[in-house]
Amino acid sequence: MIKTETITYDGPGGTYEGTISYDDSLDGPRPGILVSHAWMGQGSFETEQAEKLAGLGYVGFALDLYGKGVRANDKDKAAELMNTVASDHEALVSRLHYALELLKEHPLVDGDRTAAIGYCFGGKCVLDLARSGAATLGVVSFHGILNAPGVTGEPAINAKVLALHGWDDPMVPPEQVVAFNKEMTERGADWQLHAYGHTMHAFTNPEANDPDFGTVYQADADRRSWQAMENFFAEIFA
Repeated sequence: MIKTETITYDGPGGTYEGTISYDDSLDGPRPGILVSHAWMGQGSFETEQAEKLAGLGYVGFALDLYGKGVRANDKDKAAELMNTVASDHEALVSRLHYALELLKEHPLVDGDRTAAIGYCFGGKCVLDLARSGAATLGVVSFHGILNAPGVTGEPAINAKVLALHGWDDPMVPPEQVVAFNKEMTERGADWQLHAYGHTMHAFTNPEANDPDFGTVYQADADRRSWQAMENFFAEIFA
């Protein structure tokens, strides 16, 4: 049976609240997966993804990057929260690393086998986690922003990288995709990028239906990207 627990934790910059999901019918440690939220903040969508990961035999940790009770209800507030957190890259990465260490310390997690996935803003976050040299086996970005953070110092990228991208995403134009591919190649990363045709931003979110803004659910891309993630995890956790 899948169980989900709310977890409140003190980390860099404040107190945070996320959820941990796992299958209590399984015995022993298993791989753990961070789930990094989109720009609205940690919520039901991210918890559902963590629960789906638990159904695959992993521990899913839907982390919180904004702070306990700090969530957005509209685009303006979401942009404000996202930009505030993203403006201090060092602080953002420290929150991600702290959440990763919490996951590794969970009694049901094999700390040597972890990964991270993220959606939209969260997709960029997990890519930046990999860019920071984090000791995790892989990261998966779903319709994430791909541009590099532009910080000095480039440690080795230890995590394998999978980027899942909607080709018609107006927030990630083709030149950003090319720059990302070039960056990953020059930094020696083990990377993949899957692009889905006729697909815009937020393609995994069934509630996304704003073509003028560029966010539209795409069922085929949603299904295909999740399968690509499953295949990726089967490889890195083998």
